[in-house]
Amino acid sequence: MFRGQYEHTMDSKGRVSLPARFREVLTELASSPENADRVILTRTFQKCLVLYPLEQWMNFEEKVRQLPQFDPRVQQLKRVYIAGAVECSLDSHGRVLIPQPMREFAGFERELNWVGQLDTMELWSKSRWESALDDAMQDPKGLAEAMANLGL
Repeated sequence: MFRGQYEHTMDSKGRVSLPARFREVLTELASSPENADRVILTRTFQKCLVLYPLEQWMNFEEKVRQLPQFDPRVQQLKRVYIAGAVECSLDSHGRVLIPQPMREFAGFERELNWVGQLDTMELWSKSRWESALDDAMQDPKGLAEAMANLGL
C-alpha cells in the first residue's frame, strides 16, 4: 500500500522521482515485471494529480464502464478522470515525466509532495498540499465524527 508523504523536486524537463518506497510497492503490486514501471497519471477534482498502478487503473476503468453513461455525475467523472488520463512509464532512475498540461492544471512549480492514498498516490504542489492539509485540520471534531460514522 502507498502511505506517507514525501517531498521531491521536479527538474526543468518536468520529471519527478517517485519515492523509493512507492517504487517498491509498484513492483510488489504488478502481476508481471514489465507492468511495474507502467502507471496512469490523471487529474483530480482537487487540483492535484493522482497516479495509479496500471492494473489498479484497469480495475477502475472497468468499474466506470459499468456505471450509467447518461448520469451527469458519471459524465463529469469521465471528463476529469478518464479524459485526463495519460499512461506513463518510469525511467531507469524511477522518474515520471509530467506532461506540461498536467503541470499547469496542478499548479506545479519545483517543490512537489507525493502523498500515499493506499491504492494510489497523489502528487501535489508543495503549497497546495500544505493548504489542503490545513483545510482538513480546520474542523478536527467534525473529522473525528465523520470517521466514527464511517466505522473507523
